[in-house]
Amino acid sequence: MEKRVVVTGLGLVTPIGNDVPTFWDNLIHGVCGIDFITDFPTEDLAVKIGGKLKDFDPLQYGMDKPFVRKQDPFTIFAMAAAFQAMNDSGLQAGEEASAIDPERLGVYVSSGIGGFATIYREVGKMYEDPSGQWISPTFVPTMISNMAAGQIAIKYNAQGPCLDIATACATATHSLGEAYRAIRHGYADAILAGGTDHCTIPIGIAGFANARALTRAEDPKHACLPFNADRGGFVMADGAAVLVLEEYEHAVARGAHIYAEMVGYGNTCDAYHATAPRPDGSTQARCIKDALMQAGFDEKKDTVYVNAHGTGTHLNDIAETQAYKVAFGDYAYKLKISSTKSMHGHMFGATGAAEAIAAIKALQEGIIPPTINLDHPDPECDLDYTPNVAVKADVTLALSDNFGFGGHNACLAFRKV
Repeated sequence: MEKRVVVTGLGLVTPIGNDVPTFWDNLIHGVCGIDFITDFPTEDLAVKIGGKLKDFDPLQYGMDKPFVRKQDPFTIFAMAAAFQAMNDSGLQAGEEASAIDPERLGVYVSSGIGGFATIYREVGKMYEDPSGQWISPTFVPTMISNMAAGQIAIKYNAQGPCLDIATACATATHSLGEAYRAIRHGYADAILAGGTDHCTIPIGIAGFANARALTRAEDPKHACLPFNADRGGFVMADGAAVLVLEEYEHAVARGAHIYAEMVGYGNTCDAYHATAPRPDGSTQARCIKDALMQAGFDEKKDTVYVNAHGTGTHLNDIAETQAYKVAFGDYAYKLKISSTKSMHGHMFGATGAAEAIAAIKALQEGIIPPTINLDHPDPECDLDYTPNVAVKADVTLALSDNFGFGGHNACLAFRKV
């Protein structure tokens, strides 16, 4: 028998807040976390803005200085988000009667790239001395993208399934979806799931900028422009977000606070182009339809909020709009949609989990966060993208979708319990 899956813990670090209450408050008030990059020289770079964490102290999240010194930022960010999510959920693994069996606790915390900063630093050493004698002995276990999940599993004694899924912008969304399936089919009782990335480093900025993916806007507060006719690309950002997914009966038995129930997950591929989305939105729409079917969507009864991928790239926003029209038909014009990337930027492998938290909070609070800077809507993006100001809505079904380089599409669906 398939099991129900609920969300019992939330945690994140983002450019607009290092905890969920701050993140949510900034979202609904339209606060932009994008600014000029100041932690490395940008004079020679084409792009000088990004979404960086602010006032982030890893020692506040259960880490000590020796651990922090040895880890890449992507792992440190993930540990901070997992620390919050586990504390929020009240879960602990062990032999105590109140604890979860370690073999039934899993970790699906993924990264789109992994230890980007570590790779950048160590490759520089190799160019200076090709003998490789100065390469750190911890280089490999620090930079590999599964290390965030591995370190979280070590800290919380999670001996169940542990995976790192790398699907670019859809990484965290797929991690949550696959964790949902693992619990639904009985392979675990609870899984810490989400994503993390640290890409706002010189080579990250240069690489994405030269691929014509990043905006060249000079005003950081009016740079990320999803569904705006003036958009010119996305804004790179850092962050991590982790959710505790748990089997419903297990959560109820221990008296856990339940934020929402995950009720659907779609996973498709464009099979079209390495970086461009399928223009007709058909494969993205099928991903959304799969999640809707599992969620029992009823257009006569449901009020739907969609946290859009909404990157602010020309091709994505048009294809995504088309996908909603294909997936929902005429109901697409009744959707409540927003792109919170307009405020926190594109956190790459982490963004899907942070946006899932935003979708859950919208469902829980009855407030739709805005798409800020939507002052010149693209006529081809003619749905309700909640321009500039949050609105109240009694949401019954919340979706979060993300579409990644390589054509990877993922969509999650949540309902109140």
